[in-house]
Amino acid sequence: MKNILSLVFAGIIGGLITLGGFQLMQDKEPVQLPVAKQVSTTAPSYTSSKPIPLNFTEAANIAMPTVVHIKASESRGQAQYRRDEQQERGGNMFDFFFDSPFGGSPFGGGQKKGTGSGVIISTDGYIVTNKHVVDFADELEVTLYDDRTFKGTKIGIDPRTDLAVIKIDSENLPTIEFMNSDQAQVGEWVLAVGNPFDLTSTVTAGIISAKGRSIGVIKDKQAIENFIQTDAVVNPGNSGGALVDLDGRLVGINTAIATPTGTFAGYSFAIPSNMVMDITDHIIEHGGPRVALGVKVSDVTKDFAEERNLSVISGVYIEELVDGGAAQYAGVLPNDVITRVDGTRVADAPALIDIVSKAKVGETLELTVNRDGRTKNIQVTLKAG
Repeated sequence: MKNILSLVFAGIIGGLITLGGFQLMQDKEPVQLPVAKQVSTTAPSYTSSKPIPLNFTEAANIAMPTVVHIKASESRGQAQYRRDEQQERGGNMFDFFFDSPFGGSPFGGGQKKGTGSGVIISTDGYIVTNKHVVDFADELEVTLYDDRTFKGTKIGIDPRTDLAVIKIDSENLPTIEFMNSDQAQVGEWVLAVGNPFDLTSTVTAGIISAKGRSIGVIKDKQAIENFIQTDAVVNPGNSGGALVDLDGRLVGINTAIATPTGTFAGYSFAIPSNMVMDITDHIIEHGGPRVALGVKVSDVTKDFAEERNLSVISGVYIEELVDGGAAQYAGVLPNDVITRVDGTRVADAPALIDIVSKAKVGETLELTVNRDGRTKNIQVTLKAG
């Protein structure tokens, strides 16, 4: 009984202490407990004109109406003429593979035909494509995004860049906007728009993997290769189609793929839009941009300079002059080394060809040459090549 009374007494005392403590807390300001420092888990903001995650629909909707499907074929008469020429030169069992990348009969025996893509660059029907899409053909059928079909006419080709311009008879066509391809950056998102395997209006996405690539795919003595490399999927039929940025502007013309199989294997290559603009302007104005200095050249390297006893170790060495050519007429001599054109340094032949290709017939370029250790400036007026 004594133990029970003790427990009851202890309980009463504990309750009074609790009530007293509660009353004390009511009479004073609440105690502010220390709070742990908060760390932001939000990623730093990224300034971009495009939403994240990226949405490619806007660029695709802008570009697709400007990309056409090209059906190229060789008439019977053209095929017979080509066969006669092959017989005269002895024929070549590999002609089919090199001359007709799209289709035809083996060994050049039948009529060549194939399909590719093109990009509308003027409202009145001028279309840029690849030379290898249309070069062999004398019959062209162009199908627009809205399924209208037109007969195409070749305006001109440029073997050095694998570019060509064709035209259809139409008006008020949608055209693509050109971007400054020099400002395109490695890592930038791009879309390839074209007609691979006859699958019209196909869009694939990738990034620019590299710039300024030369891969030896253009088989011309004066080839100009300055490709934009991308991992956007490109296959046969995409040739001549558009590579565009996220604003739907033309970055380049899809031209080649790196492949051991004939289909996409990781990388594709496009001609930069700045080069496309220069070449197509020349083709439309002159039927082709075949302006020339009239020289045969070699690259100057350190070893080359030592062998020829030159006083410069970079530039373009004049091996020969074309009789009656622009350089000969202006006073350029064999063994001269071109080091600059209009003040721009020229380190090798591709750099010289690139500058000349952007000039017009009748335009004058100032060549800075090294002749027997002395610098000389020569004004050269370009002629048609």
